[in-house]
Amino acid sequence: MNTSEIFLVAMALIFALPYLVWRLGRTEYFAPLVVVQIVTGIVLGPGILGAVFPEYYRFVFNPAVVQSLNGLAWWAVMCFVLLAGIELDLKHAWEHRRESSTAAGLALGVPLLTGSVAAAVLALFPGWIGPQAHTWQFIVGVGMACAVTALPILVLFLEKLGVLRAALGQRILRYASMDDIAIWGVLALILMDWNRVGRQAGFLAAFVVVAFGFRQLMQRLDEHDRWYVALIWLALCGLGADWSGLHFMVGAFLAGAAIDRDWFDQDRLDSIRHNVLLVMMPVFFLSTGLRTEWQVGGAQVFLAAAMLLAASIGGKLIGTSVAGRVLRWQPGEASLIGWLLQTKALIMIIFANILLDKGVITASTFTALLLMAVGSTMLTIPVVTPKLGRLRHLVGKTD
Repeated sequence: MNTSEIFLVAMALIFALPYLVWRLGRTEYFAPLVVVQIVTGIVLGPGILGAVFPEYYRFVFNPAVVQSLNGLAWWAVMCFVLLAGIELDLKHAWEHRRESSTAAGLALGVPLLTGSVAAAVLALFPGWIGPQAHTWQFIVGVGMACAVTALPILVLFLEKLGVLRAALGQRILRYASMDDIAIWGVLALILMDWNRVGRQAGFLAAFVVVAFGFRQLMQRLDEHDRWYVALIWLALCGLGADWSGLHFMVGAFLAGAAIDRDWFDQDRLDSIRHNVLLVMMPVFFLSTGLRTEWQVGGAQVFLAAAMLLAASIGGKLIGTSVAGRVLRWQPGEASLIGWLLQTKALIMIIFANILLDKGVITASTFTALLLMAVGSTMLTIPVVTPKLGRLRHLVGKTD
């Protein structure tokens, strides 16, 4: 078989296996299709398929095929991060800045602290800190991964629960939006290359200036043209960020953050996000799975994932509990919001990919973080659904 034929075999596996597991196994309640796709990527990776059927693995995922898949995966995740940036609800967050900053600050700060403690424990043992990392970068990077909220997946979950457009859903999106800004800022700090700090500062300064002109242009275009210009903007921002030594995904987020959600029809924006998840992101999940390793031992990786999961969920629930006391939320409201905000999935996996690319973490740490993200996301709907049933009176509560 030639390379194009093997590539299509890989594409068939990428789309067929998770769909069959999701549909035939009826996993939607505890494992939405996106979670099944992530798990399938891990199963098709070198640690499982490569270990059980090494010859088949080397045949299908040969270097030429992997290179093609990686190219698709890079563009897929850039488009997804662009949409995540567009979804930021900073205008409404500013209108409710006292409540939003208090809730978002505690929901981010406490799991960042608990996750950093868990990372410090991992740092005591070999095999977890990446070859290019200072210890503080590893600790803060892993701590940040424990604090992440996956805004695009949160939108899907809120939609599934029927509260996306309700006051409660909009409040939760405001908290997640503010956390997203802070988390990407922390990531940029971690990735700061002091040997190229001038280039990175130059890129950020140029971005601010050019973004002003870009925003003026976008306001003069109709929506159809805005999408084409946004994609050109995405490619240029990714190029600039990568050239400066940050990462092309940081550029993708900045590209999206410079775009107002109000410039697009909400139904079309939702449709494009769904189509990116349907058509493009499964390739990224497979590409991510190909990077998993179990070199420190399977038991140790699962133990590390369990510790990180406990730090992540525990920190998030403590943070929202404190916020609930300060802001005088209704009984049970803090727990409901905390469980929704601890959803990890895609954004955390994207962060973990960046940390691995930059040598901040090892492939074993990456695998543990990936397992933590899967566990976090799988717990969300089963835990939140009964809580929401008991607190249905809060759904329409105004701020």
